[in-house]
Amino acid sequence: MRMSVLATAFAVLAASPALAGDRAPPPKGGLYLGADLSYVNEMEDCGAVYRSAGKPVDPFALLADKGGNIVRVRIWNDARWTRYSNLADVSRTIRRARAAGMQVLLDFHYSDDWADGDKQRAPAAWAGKDTAAQADALYAYTRDVLARLDAQGLMPEMVQVGNETNPELMGGVKERPIDWARNARLFDAGLRAVRDAGKAATIAPRIMLHIAQPENVEPWFDAATKAGVRDFDVIGVSYYKKWSTQSMKQLGDTIARVRRRFGKDVIVVETAYPFTNENADASPNLLGPDTLVAGYPATPDGQRRYLIDLTQTVVNGGGMGVVYWEPNWVSTRCGTRWGKGSNWENAAWFDYRHTEALPAFDFLSHRYRR
Repeated sequence: MRMSVLATAFAVLAASPALAGDRAPPPKGGLYLGADLSYVNEMEDCGAVYRSAGKPVDPFALLADKGGNIVRVRIWNDARWTRYSNLADVSRTIRRARAAGMQVLLDFHYSDDWADGDKQRAPAAWAGKDTAAQADALYAYTRDVLARLDAQGLMPEMVQVGNETNPELMGGVKERPIDWARNARLFDAGLRAVRDAGKAATIAPRIMLHIAQPENVEPWFDAATKAGVRDFDVIGVSYYKKWSTQSMKQLGDTIARVRRRFGKDVIVVETAYPFTNENADASPNLLGPDTLVAGYPATPDGQRRYLIDLTQTVVNGGGMGVVYWEPNWVSTRCGTRWGKGSNWENAAWFDYRHTEALPAFDFLSHRYRR
């Protein structure tokens, strides 16, 4: 469904920069709906052509046209194994998102590689430093990146201080117990950097802290609050049923409790669901049959209904939206360290044969009961 001219105008207004020092406003209606498009530049360089109604389309324009209002993008410190997800690539992504009239969520991994709920490895340049020096480096890096983006007119409306920080920030693997004195000092450095950058910029971004799987949110934020980590605006949650012990309903109940308990907005900032269990390439699918939920088969319509019902559950719990992870990571001639092609093509929003847009996009324009 195409957005009306009026809705498009509202989207552009919502994505416009705030006055200097003002907190970035939420989208029209207050509900963030969008996707992480960190892979798009790479996929297009690898030959991917995205289509809608049989015609090639710009994936950013398509997301906005279908009702999306926010693009998430990751950044690594010094990932020499790839030429993507660095500042130049991130700037390109943000510029494309802005051209399509959408807001931007910048996701700092604070690593030279993937940081997630299993591992938080320090960037090589910071690995040998003590906590005080790491905090200083984290502050300087965060503020410098945001200042450089602001100088280009690309200041994001929201910033994540860390990605799926269930383990200790820059602390290695999750089995290591969290040293909350150290962890709080590092988070404080990141939070201060975003606040200070916002005071001097065209936009003061909202700040998100992000935890993988809803069952981990309350104990982590209880510990964080006790350690003095409080100056943030949004709690981000990854929800993948494959790795979560909670049902969709339990997720909604957790969101409602978390909002009351910590007084913060809550968003499902990562989720995904397969539209098929088949493979398009030799690279193994990360989301197989073990990720399926009863009532939602691995079909294009099952993927669409899952996203609509999940989003309604988030809304019912008082959550502020849903961001899908990597809907454009399709199979191409390129590959990853795990095989040629994509590990996610069966959870993308494009079919295998023509990279034609699937019905999953409908969840963006669905009218949710509030």
